[in-house]
Amino acid sequence: MIEIKTPTQLEAMRAAGLVVAKALANVAAQARAGVSTAELDEIAEQTIRDAGAVPSFKGYHGFPASICASVNEQIVHGIPAKTQVLADGDLISVDCGAILDDWHGDSAVTLFVGSIADTEQALSDATRASMEAGIKAVTPGARLTDISHAIETSVHASERAHGRSYGIVREYGGHGIGSAMHMDPFLPNYGKPGKGPRLRVGMAIAIEPMLTLGTEETVELEDGWTVVTADGSRAAHWEHTVAVTEDGPWVLTAPE
Repeated sequence: MIEIKTPTQLEAMRAAGLVVAKALANVAAQARAGVSTAELDEIAEQTIRDAGAVPSFKGYHGFPASICASVNEQIVHGIPAKTQVLADGDLISVDCGAILDDWHGDSAVTLFVGSIADTEQALSDATRASMEAGIKAVTPGARLTDISHAIETSVHASERAHGRSYGIVREYGGHGIGSAMHMDPFLPNYGKPGKGPRLRVGMAIAIEPMLTLGTEETVELEDGWTVVTADGSRAAHWEHTVAVTEDGPWVLTAPE
């Protein structure tokens, strides 16, 4: 069963989403050369706790931190560490979640440290554009994979515009969210439209495409969490929590 939220519950999710947005903004402001990913994690956790919320990720199936900090070839679930110090030219995807009054918000951004290559800026732009295309497909009565198809179609449009191909990570995708962080349904970031459950007012879905500059194939490291590209190419990750409303999509984790 897919959880259906009342308007009041969606408002509570919006409050949680604003906490996540603020945490990510504070992390982005400090993501520079010489700063460790552990320091960024501390910033996010302090922001979340100062708002009276709890980090969703910390302790989740044993995950040790409040953010996932995935650097360069790391796609998702990177563990922050004091030894991982950011350097000029690094790309870092930061995923963050918060629980406020028992409701969850979940969002991710891709950030750059210092100077960046045009190819990496284009990668992040393509990933973000595909997320936004997915968000636009969130309308009552649509099918779940209409979102998937919108994401994939946007990626292919970016490929034509950028004159290159991108790897669409297939093993990881979006998910239902609400009274728990990960709920049904699973949302692939590719596929044909018109399949899966119909979107109903009150549903909430985390939409999170992940693209690479090379292969779509992934490898999980020995830490049991960090997922990297199989060919060492760099990756980007963008995510928002989105509610289905009568008026269309409501991005619950958008900055205020």
